[in-house]
Amino acid sequence: MPASDLSLLIEAARKAGEVAAGFAAETAKRWDKPGGLGPVTEADLAVNDLLEEVLRGARPEYGWLSEESEDGAERLDCRRTFIVDPIDGTRSFIEGSGTWAHSLAVVEDGVVTAGVVFLPMRDKLYAAAAGQGATLNGVAMHVSDRRELTGASVLAAKPVYAPQHWRGAVPDVKRIYRPSLAYRLSVVAEGRADAMFTLRPTWEWDVAAGDVILREAGAATSDRAGERLVFNNPHPQVNGVVAANPALHGAITGALVI
Repeated sequence: MPASDLSLLIEAARKAGEVAAGFAAETAKRWDKPGGLGPVTEADLAVNDLLEEVLRGARPEYGWLSEESEDGAERLDCRRTFIVDPIDGTRSFIEGSGTWAHSLAVVEDGVVTAGVVFLPMRDKLYAAAAGQGATLNGVAMHVSDRRELTGASVLAAKPVYAPQHWRGAVPDVKRIYRPSLAYRLSVVAEGRADAMFTLRPTWEWDVAAGDVILREAGAATSDRAGERLVFNNPHPQVNGVVAANPALHGAITGALVI
């Protein structure tokens, strides 16, 4: 089932890219979500409609969790659930940058079994299914083998380097940033960065696809406390995310204040 689900996710992601590319960033209608939840555009909603049509049309028994759909309790009774972010990096989309992604995943009993992160403007399709490894545009990829945190290249936002988050001194790392959280996870899976972490509560749709892509690329993933990530929660957030090869992952979680 993960293999066939992955094929479906890839098909849906490519169709989503075609829909999103039909909107010009500078003219697409946009507005702010209530509660300070950030911007949304008509492209986000069009992609969401397309994904729900394609994915739920093929798997009507699966639950549905999307950033751009009203959430309901029905998904909690489903053994398998789609978790999607129609456009991860909406601000990047609005700015006309190509660093935004479609993030699509299937979760079974709390564990991600298939995932795709697709950046159509950069022609990057990251994909993985449980037990089958992770690929970028069909080519196998693996996380870096760096073991020490000092000097590691890390994808994280500036607030995580505040001294109160660390047991000792703030680590001396090479700081990198990308606007899409799903893309940050994928860059680590690709081995172009050594680690990624975010310490604040994180929406599941931002990280579900990246979780399986990372694990299949040889990474360890967890929340900020080192606990296993569990998805399709009643409140769809996880307690931050830490991702790196197992040795480096242990160095990061061991240095963080829980």
